[in-house]
Amino acid sequence: MSPTVNDKFTVGSKTECDGNSLKLKNEEVRLDRADLEILHALQEDSRQTYTAIGKRLKVSHSTVYDRVKKMEEEKIIKGYTVLVDFDKTRVRNVLAVVTVYTDPKETEKVAEKLAESCKVLEAYTSLSDELVIMAKVWAASQEELHEFIANWVAPLQGVLRIRTSIITKKMKETYFSIENYSKRLHL
Repeated sequence: MSPTVNDKFTVGSKTECDGNSLKLKNEEVRLDRADLEILHALQEDSRQTYTAIGKRLKVSHSTVYDRVKKMEEEKIIKGYTVLVDFDKTRVRNVLAVVTVYTDPKETEKVAEKLAESCKVLEAYTSLSDELVIMAKVWAASQEELHEFIANWVAPLQGVLRIRTSIITKKMKETYFSIENYSKRLHL
């Protein structure tokens, strides 16, 4: 049986069906197919109008507006941004993945401190064979990257060692796609 616009799924849970859209239940947000299609449309081009999205989905622009506002209120939509291809600009930059090995008691504090820096684009903690923090770091040059690591990261309490991998060639850069998620759930 193929899904309909009223089919529901719960973020982080199993597919469910009911009559309400964007409903909180046990701190999970349930989105229907229309919500996912609106998110997908916005991911493709967040500058398009609600009217254009409504025509594409065969719903009114006010329906799109209401759903977008609800998703913004629930922080499903965190914001809108512009993706810049720095290779086509004259802005010099070095990107690196910095892996920080820490004392397990200090990992959260170190990760929070790293996340405060404007040079850190993304920061994650990971538990594999040991606790580590992985951060995607931006710098204007290799010298600036070195200074950041030597003067800002290394002195943090709990840092045991640091591994830096400079990104030399970008093979793919993308964000999580609602469309791919929907396909995986067969919605």
